[in-house]
Amino acid sequence: MIKFCSLFSGSSGNVIFVSDGETRILIDVGISTKRIIEALHSINEDPSLLNAVLITHEHIDHIAGAGSISRRFNIPIYANEGTWNAMEYGLGNIKDKNRVVFSTNEQFYIDDILVHAFPIPHDAAEPVGYNLYAANRKITVATDMGKMDATLMGRMEKSDLLMLESNHDVEMLMNGAYPWPLKKRISGGNGHLSNDTAARVVTSLAKKNVSAFILGHLSRENNSPGLAERTTCDMLEENDIRPGRDIYLDIALRERHSRVVTV
Repeated sequence: MIKFCSLFSGSSGNVIFVSDGETRILIDVGISTKRIIEALHSINEDPSLLNAVLITHEHIDHIAGAGSISRRFNIPIYANEGTWNAMEYGLGNIKDKNRVVFSTNEQFYIDDILVHAFPIPHDAAEPVGYNLYAANRKITVATDMGKMDATLMGRMEKSDLLMLESNHDVEMLMNGAYPWPLKKRISGGNGHLSNDTAARVVTSLAKKNVSAFILGHLSRENNSPGLAERTTCDMLEENDIRPGRDIYLDIALRERHSRVVTV
């Protein structure tokens, strides 16, 4: 059994907790250590038992607290070479033993959890998503990416739980107050997934027996939890797939932890 909880999700900070009961991992640390400690306590987890931090990419909403939490609890930070080169200046002093570099597309173990980092299209140095395998379960985290393709879909297939970006509503983005270069960046191939794209991905994977989904990294200005959920639910129901009956569907919250999911 794997325990999964999005502690924070969005441009103000991202943190995910994953555990198989023995090994405890954070994916991204974009919030202060104080708030992460509070969030972990609120889901009955002891931060001093953390085994590792995995970083997806170097943007500040994914690394803001990484150096602090590594120093506080003496835990290693795992990232690929491109991400380390881009983020190292912002982390402060990290012990050599806690600076772990992996190669994208390689598999490696963090204690008894097998990790596979796969490339994603985003405007960062070497961004990745993660497949995590433990207890005969597969968890996939895939946020901050501008487009979907067959290779990425393949990385998500056969997941027992997928956390997928559903960043923005296209109409809200295009009619909103953002300057045009930012709108172009968000909607571009190295930006962020729209609600419509997320809905298509969820529907396609649900047809292939992926049964649990969490929509994350929602924009504060160009989306809402209700709109993201409704967009995906409408497409699922058009295909005779009903959330709550056929699949589990939830939304990752911005400022506090979401539901704890066990698979």
